[in-house]
Amino acid sequence: MIVREKILIAVDETETSVNALNYVAQMASGMPEIRICLVHIYPEPPPDYYMKGGTLAAYKETQNSKAERVFTKALTILTDAGISREQITTDNRFTENKTISDELLAVRSEGGFGTVVVGKRGVSRTEEFLFGSISNALAQHSMNFTTWIVGNDED
Repeated sequence: MIVREKILIAVDETETSVNALNYVAQMASGMPEIRICLVHIYPEPPPDYYMKGGTLAAYKETQNSKAERVFTKALTILTDAGISREQITTDNRFTENKTISDELLAVRSEGGFGTVVVGKRGVSRTEEFLFGSISNALAQHSMNFTTWIVGNDED
């Protein structure tokens, strides 16, 4: 069941992610019924990672450390805006044989989130062709939920 008061925010280390967090902080402040889940999704390592001696365990450890830094910053933004820590959960995901968009949609479906929030990143047409655009994928698949795509201040 989709719950209107549940918001899923995709977070990473980018400025557009911070913009998305600030936007949600403004919208959700003073609304105790809102529940927010911060999700950090990271892809499989690049193809040459293993050829350079990397291990999956080391890669995951690095990504998990990065996620903790991202969550700490995101929690600060939201709680400084007056959103209670009890309203916020975190979820760190590794995409195995999936795109980040597919994993984000899976998290949304599993959790019954009524709103998904992402920061809009400017990607080249080549990057979009090769890796896809998360915001485009969400816009195409948001039939039973709302998608907020938050751009840069200069957008």
